[in-house]
Amino acid sequence: MDELYDLTERQQQVLAYIAEHQRDHGVAPTVREIGDHFGLRSPGGIHRILSLLRKKGFVRSDDGKKRSWRAVAVIPEKGMPVLGKISAGKPIETIALSGEHIAVSPSAFGSEDCFALRVSGDSMIEAHIVSGDLAVIRPQSEVENGDIAAVIVQDVLPEATLKIVQQKRRTLVLTPANHAYSAMTFKGAECSKVRILGKCVGIIRR
Repeated sequence: MDELYDLTERQQQVLAYIAEHQRDHGVAPTVREIGDHFGLRSPGGIHRILSLLRKKGFVRSDDGKKRSWRAVAVIPEKGMPVLGKISAGKPIETIALSGEHIAVSPSAFGSEDCFALRVSGDSMIEAHIVSGDLAVIRPQSEVENGDIAAVIVQDVLPEATLKIVQQKRRTLVLTPANHAYSAMTFKGAECSKVRILGKCVGIIRR
């Protein structure tokens, strides 16, 4: 699975401010402007947040420039849509949350089509995905073995759930990342019941 992007609420706020400043003013904010915006006096604290965002691939910096910290992908006007919620435990209905967006660019996760689903349950905790997280989903109908995906199983799991997908010959296994839960195995024609909504390409923790 791709590296999980685990953004804290403060990291997300700083990223959103940088992108919005770029969009509104045409230049990135200075470290002092970031600190003033959030009421933080210590530049060291801002630098730590910026360094973590750079490590996660959301921002980059140009040495020697005053306005050096720039968002890699500028956040669109509304950000990434939150389309509903997804189970990491018992399957639950995916409910559309009209109008809800988070201030993170979908392109930061590799595709403008990415969307977020709110996680409920504990079946993926060994993959460091916990209830309340936002799972970033890149729409696609196929994934590689070992990828975590949002899936629906016709007549079995009509609601969306998050599982590790493994396929060998004519057998498809949906595995939780929690030993307290059992895997679901489908063979032969049963495999056609499994619909993959997309690959989980990131996690945002608010």
